[in-house]
Amino acid sequence: MRTGAQVRRAEVDDLSALIPICLEARAESGAGIQLSTAEERGVLRHLQLLVSLPGGEVLVAYDDGAVVGFLLLRTVTSAILVDAPTVYVEAVYVQSDARRRGVGHALLAAVAEIADHEGAADVYAVPLPGARGVQRFLARLGFAPAGGHRVVATPVLQRRLATDAAPSRRSTRSLEDLIARRRRARTEGLSGPVDLRAFQRSYQEGMERDALEPTPVRRSADDEHFDRADVDPRSVRARTVDGRGPERVAR
Repeated sequence: MRTGAQVRRAEVDDLSALIPICLEARAESGAGIQLSTAEERGVLRHLQLLVSLPGGEVLVAYDDGAVVGFLLLRTVTSAILVDAPTVYVEAVYVQSDARRRGVGHALLAAVAEIADHEGAADVYAVPLPGARGVQRFLARLGFAPAGGHRVVATPVLQRRLATDAAPSRRSTRSLEDLIARRRRARTEGLSGPVDLRAFQRSYQEGMERDALEPTPVRRSADDEHFDRADVDPRSVRARTVDGRGPERVAR
């Protein structure tokens, strides 16, 4: 059942009270150091940096005076590829014992008011890959997939670029060798149209010779048997078997 959770913007003096719930959110999501730090001073520094940026805000949800959720957002008025203002929800979290009570709904309602006030046409959310509950919650509110983030450590990127450089040079040389071999094959082989008139004449002459020569009669084993000298021609008579024609029988 939904309750009347109160949502307001956090001031700089309120950020220290958000450290425990921020660490709780990090532990539950399993986010790495690329997305969030596990140190209290680092969390406080990140929150202070966010509220100091133009359009950066931290929304805090209270229930009976206790902090039960928070939301980090940025309003970008213009960007390289975006002309209209856009609201980005960097993180949203509600404590486990305060869920299904309308806290997340109240936080997103405050975001909708900010987006409408700033004239933002769209609201973007960046849920963590493993946060299925947050993803289902955003999907119910109409959020649809529109891209994703990938992260790599700078030393890892440098090593991968160094290892990929050598194979690319070898592949370039292999491609050049293949092109050169194909060019040589075309140069050394026949080029242009092939004259088939000589072949056609020889083929026609062969057909004419075959037509003039008599076709040899194929003899069966019985014919060769009756042509032998030890068989008396007078002892051979013809008779019909089952109406299939004459058959030679030796007596």
